[in-house]
Amino acid sequence: MKRQKTLLIDVIFLLLLLIVVSVVFLDRPHLFPRSSQEINLQMRLLPLYALYSFLRMLSAYALALIFSICVGYFAAVNLRARKWILPALDIFQSIPILAFFPAAVFFFIRLFRGHPIGVEFAEVFLIFTSQVWNMAFSVYESIITIPEDLLLAADEFNVQGWRRWRRLILPACVPRLTYNSMLSWAGGWYFLTASEIIAIGPARYTLPGLGSYIGQAMNSGRMDLMLAGLLSLVGLVVLLYILVWNPANWWSQNYLYEMSVAASGRAPMPAIARWIRRSRVLRVVNEHLFLPGGRSLLRLSAELGQLTSNRGFRLGLSLLFAGFLVLLGYGIFLAVRSIFRPLAREVAGIPLAILLSFLRLLVAYLLSLAWTIPVAILVGQSKRLARWLLPAVQITASIPATAFFPLLVILTLSYGLSMNGVAILLVLTGMQWYLLFNLIAGVLNIPADLKEVSQALGLRGWRYWKRVLFPAMLPSLVTGSITAWGGGWNALIISEFVEARGQIHRVRGIGALLDQATYQEGNLQVIVFAVMSMVIVITVINKAFWRPTYAYVSEKFKMEY
Repeated sequence: MKRQKTLLIDVIFLLLLLIVVSVVFLDRPHLFPRSSQEINLQMRLLPLYALYSFLRMLSAYALALIFSICVGYFAAVNLRARKWILPALDIFQSIPILAFFPAAVFFFIRLFRGHPIGVEFAEVFLIFTSQVWNMAFSVYESIITIPEDLLLAADEFNVQGWRRWRRLILPACVPRLTYNSMLSWAGGWYFLTASEIIAIGPARYTLPGLGSYIGQAMNSGRMDLMLAGLLSLVGLVVLLYILVWNPANWWSQNYLYEMSVAASGRAPMPAIARWIRRSRVLRVVNEHLFLPGGRSLLRLSAELGQLTSNRGFRLGLSLLFAGFLVLLGYGIFLAVRSIFRPLAREVAGIPLAILLSFLRLLVAYLLSLAWTIPVAILVGQSKRLARWLLPAVQITASIPATAFFPLLVILTLSYGLSMNGVAILLVLTGMQWYLLFNLIAGVLNIPADLKEVSQALGLRGWRYWKRVLFPAMLPSLVTGSITAWGGGWNALIISEFVEARGQIHRVRGIGALLDQATYQEGNLQVIVFAVMSMVIVITVINKAFWRPTYAYVSEKFKMEY
């Protein structure tokens, strides 16, 4: 019987592989994407567009993973670098994706003189900017919260170099990095439409993919095609959850800090993981492709992280950074040249626009806290509830709400809700999942022996929440809040300016101002002033509030044995 099941699984896998290969040849005259003003809206090409979007997301994620491990580790072990890295990460994650459009156009697209490969690089870069920042924060938080006893034990047994990375650093990062990887993919899907259609004024570059398909179908008024694109995207997201994220979440539980037998009460292995174990074909592919590739990727990240203390590497990095500064200087020159032109009238409205956007973010953040904290506690406290609620939440979070924005705007406005209320709801979709997943990770990371001691001491109700639950959640709450505010600043550009049925719905705010300057006017001066203003505001908030809060919470509520 087992042999028959194994054979069936192998047959299914080979059929799926055959389908993927045949999908690639749907666009037979040219097997690789081309940039154009419009894409073919035939439904038969949807599987091909789904494959293109997935490969771009995968490429951006691989780069984001390497970057996160290197930068997060460097920030955790180097106090001097930490003072610069953490504020920079916070600022970059809060800059809307539209602000990176000029960099994508001027560097990647112009470097390759408009060739499709340059547009592809620009697209991967834009997706990278929507994935990487929360992953870097999760690596940093994981490393600085490693219990001192484990660090001392590693030193006593002389666990150094690659062994230290493999046995201590990387395992410590796995739980939070897994959760934040899900968030990063959700963030990539969230901005898929914006990143596959790169536009600055009249300059427009479109790559075939699910995001551009949905966007073009929406602009063409083809609701049937838009619905087909949405269903394809939802199907792809659900498939990835079943095949990748659900098994990955189960696997990440192996790396929780536990010191008692109660840790054995973990969730059962997902069915897909059991099937993969039975498949001979998948076992061979895993042993000869995925495992070596994964080890190579992690070893590369580890070696790059360790090289940060090497003088030669620092010299090479300095030269590379100097070259980057030259390119950055050229960009600043263009920006400054635009600044000293006669000021556009929109520039004077930037302070009020930022204030209004900040108030919307604050309301959305408070609404997010109101429901994510109770849900995270419920998921962490009840294994039975977690088994059905967590998959539902994870799948829902992975489905990009932006794809439904036009329909949501039409429905909510028809029921009498103002555009201000709609904008707050849309911003909330860009903040809530960062909070929820980080809070869930914080609750699930509470060691089982700590729960046992709490029960033995009779801690119940409010006393348990006050003494155990909230302190354990606080580091994750702060991390989630920082990334949620970054996601919120990003979400402003698609929440304050929405096109539905050929009509533009907007409210006054910095997101709407950036949209207008980028898509409609191509006004570099307004883009520069708006982004600079956002950077100043975000930096002030970071230095005045988030940095001291992060330092206090990570030190005071660190788990020790």
